[in-house]
Amino acid sequence: MSAEFIVETSARHVHVTQEALEILFGKGAALTKKKDLSQPGQYASEERVEVVGPKKSLMNVSILGPVRNACQVELSATDARSIGISAPVRESGDIAGSGACKLVGPAGEVELQEGVIVAKRHIHLTPADAEELGVKDKDVVWVKLDTDGRKAILGDVVCRVSDKFARAMHIDTDESNAVSASGTLMGTIFKM
Repeated sequence: MSAEFIVETSARHVHVTQEALEILFGKGAALTKKKDLSQPGQYASEERVEVVGPKKSLMNVSILGPVRNACQVELSATDARSIGISAPVRESGDIAGSGACKLVGPAGEVELQEGVIVAKRHIHLTPADAEELGVKDKDVVWVKLDTDGRKAILGDVVCRVSDKFARAMHIDTDESNAVSASGTLMGTIFKM
């Protein structure tokens, strides 16, 4: 195995509960798989919503499946600022006290008192991958990105280890644009 891993850009998206999905899309609604994502069992759905902030809205934001136990909206810092939401940088699932917004679907609206975050950059790893790379779950590392003309070393990257994961790092669109990511981007853990 190589010590490299793919670095993927995670665009703005929403995770919803079954209850929220039915409010937004109607009783008995189910997510319709559009395409599989790199993480096993995760997919982009056909369903899209409007994310409403105090200043303006983001239209046609993708819902990722499957449904979850809590609603969560993942935006870039630029997205959040543009619609007037104060969204903290957090790991997925850490939504206590995070930003608020309204989700609007074709059948209804859901007011989220919290749940809007800027996702902390992270690497999904299997236990075997983690052992090979010399890291463990929740380790925070530096990652070197070798892009053409905008090489970068990103800090504060959380290692997330589970046998349910596939080896891939996720950055948001702000980070992707900052390093001029295009095509297949690979990263390596960098020892400072």
